[in-house]
Amino acid sequence: MKILKTPIVLVLLTLLVSCNTSEVSITNTNSEGNTSDQYTSEVVINWFNLMKKLTTETSGYTPPVAARAFGYTGIALYEGIQLGVPHKKSLSTKLNGLEISCDFDETKAYHWSTVANTILGNMMNYFYVNTSDLNKKRIQEMQQQYKVLCATNTEDSVLNRSILLANQITKQIITWSKSDGGVNAQFSNFPSDYTPIKGEQYWKPTAPDFLPALQPYWGNNRPFMTSNVHNVQPIDPPAYSTDKNSVFFNRAMAVYEAVNNVSKEEIIIAEFWSDDPKTSATPPGHSIAILNQLLEENNYNLFQSSEAFAMLAIGINDAFISCWKTKYETNYVRPITFINNYIDANWSPILVTPPFPEYTSGHSVQSGVLAKILSSIFDNNYGFIDKTHIDRIDIDGTPRYFENFYAMAEEAAISRLYGGIHYKEAINYGLEQGYAIGSNVILLFKN
Repeated sequence: MKILKTPIVLVLLTLLVSCNTSEVSITNTNSEGNTSDQYTSEVVINWFNLMKKLTTETSGYTPPVAARAFGYTGIALYEGIQLGVPHKKSLSTKLNGLEISCDFDETKAYHWSTVANTILGNMMNYFYVNTSDLNKKRIQEMQQQYKVLCATNTEDSVLNRSILLANQITKQIITWSKSDGGVNAQFSNFPSDYTPIKGEQYWKPTAPDFLPALQPYWGNNRPFMTSNVHNVQPIDPPAYSTDKNSVFFNRAMAVYEAVNNVSKEEIIIAEFWSDDPKTSATPPGHSIAILNQLLEENNYNLFQSSEAFAMLAIGINDAFISCWKTKYETNYVRPITFINNYIDANWSPILVTPPFPEYTSGHSVQSGVLAKILSSIFDNNYGFIDKTHIDRIDIDGTPRYFENFYAMAEEAAISRLYGGIHYKEAINYGLEQGYAIGSNVILLFKN
């Protein structure tokens, strides 16, 4: 359900179904009668659908910035909702610098949809502070609608206790986020103090806009898990060379020929996975869309959904820190620069080359994370249809079927070759980098 496109009467009815406490005995104070796994995940699904819209329509939400907002929001949600199950496992002290304490009383009842609603509203108000007035109104309206409707048949003391708990958690998560190196990143995507390294073998701004380097210091940000940065860095890419017999020259020729001989289907694939800022919710938003869709289709409960989003949130956030560390340490030249200089001065790629170094591919890293984590949540052989772009008219957004999540990741990765913006190694090693990050996250939740 897309709440923002639904008539208000239907919205209220649907929210009432989600929040009605007939499915939970609110007056029962023991954990067996009032656990977060007895609530539906509709509040989560609707909020993350709104988050996609906010990411698309808010200035400065480039992929790394979007991944960060998604990361902290997913963790905040999980920290609140995991308290509502007997087998609770906080991420406090398990993630870098995270220490959470709150006034949670196991002997008292909580309304877990209210906890989720309060947390998600708070986090989006914070991260999307520069969004439009219309979007700020959407955040306020969604939070208020759930607040009012979840009050049906629920004691005021339970609601107030739930809101207090959620506010305590979000306040601590937001404070924690301010020390990671990326605070207010949407206002500083292109630092003026960064100068590209001199030498033709290194990255330079590219046509058509010749934008400066995007987030050149992002790889220095604090990851949620140190292992997702220091233990997953790939080998160096092939050495730069203008020798026509060299590996590097052959890789450049492969990109040149792929674009020159691109098929209609390959163009569709390139555009489907491009996920450019302003026209989409960026690659992290695409990941949100896929997970949201699968949670809804499989009727996952509130706790299951919060755990799934926390896993993906940690993985995607760390994917962009890890990948950006690789990018700005290698400073690898983009195909368009080399091809224009040494193969064909008039050549241009299918997609616009993004303003940062080539190696590794961010799409590949984050798609690898997505595939690994979704395979652990659902199944290695889970087939699904990706409906993310079904409403877009600027590209062919026809839903695409994948026989498993790894097939999805491989298509997302190879789309960057079809688009003419990445070499083979950035794609292949980027996937491996993402798979390794995903494995680290899965292990975290098993311990």
